[in-house]
Amino acid sequence: MRILIAEDIAMARRALQETLEEWGYDVVAVDDGAAAWRILQQEDAPRLVILDWVMPEMDGIEVCRRLRSRESAHTRAYVILLTVMDDTDNVVAALEAGADDFVVKPFRPDELRARLAVGRRFVDLHEDLVDANRRFAAQARTDELTGVLNRRAAYQRLDVELARAVRDGGVPFGVGVIDVDRFKVINDTYGHGAGDAVLREVTRVAASVLRPYDAVGRVGGDEFIVVLPRVDEVEARSALDRLTAALAAAAVCEGGSSISVTVSAGGAVWARESIDELVARADSALYRAKGMGGEHVVMAPAESGRE
Repeated sequence: MRILIAEDIAMARRALQETLEEWGYDVVAVDDGAAAWRILQQEDAPRLVILDWVMPEMDGIEVCRRLRSRESAHTRAYVILLTVMDDTDNVVAALEAGADDFVVKPFRPDELRARLAVGRRFVDLHEDLVDANRRFAAQARTDELTGVLNRRAAYQRLDVELARAVRDGGVPFGVGVIDVDRFKVINDTYGHGAGDAVLREVTRVAASVLRPYDAVGRVGGDEFIVVLPRVDEVEARSALDRLTAALAAAAVCEGGSSISVTVSAGGAVWARESIDELVARADSALYRAKGMGGEHVVMAPAESGRE
């Protein structure tokens, strides 16, 4: 594990560095508080820190205060302050500044090693907690089967595009509502495992033909929403045509069977209406596409934002 030490006395700094390296630490050593602060502002700054209290340029207390003032919940370092001042008032000052521990010089190596072990456990547990929170946040936004946005996250993305369109003076965006043709027949004929494979194939193909900044969300069953930023009706229609054509050319192999996949799509381009009204227009267009026998794309008329 990397560790930053800031100590202005060269002999003490070298001795501490050698000791820490013997214990297996990757040491970054500096001789004043300002240099320590510059390193701690870097994105990959060490998560274990030993600061001498009295240093030129900036003392350890000030470094600690600055560090705590800019830290987020995702990037917290464990800080040990070293000092010859061992009275209670100084201990309180160090802890109030944000130090996690306080070691009096001259220190016993076994004591420092034990306190660093506590710091390592803190850093490891904190990183595990951050990773778990990130996973939970991703799961809260992701459809478990397909890995695309879930219904809530898809509508949040639409809200973002609406806010952007209003802010940018009415720059349009589009939405497509996609439905797998004859999905019930696929489930009844080949089983629900095959149906799941078909849904995953829809999202795989969508990712391959849509733009990197487009978004796909599964909003229920075999129905998906496609969010298309900064498109007019022609561009939205082109994107949905690419998707339906690519899926028609694909096949899902499941249980020794090759399953053809087609979808129908309804599209609409924002016409200064609410998200619910925009999606309702796209959904009505999808209904007409399904009525044409499937594997069709129908765009909703945009007069006054209504059909």
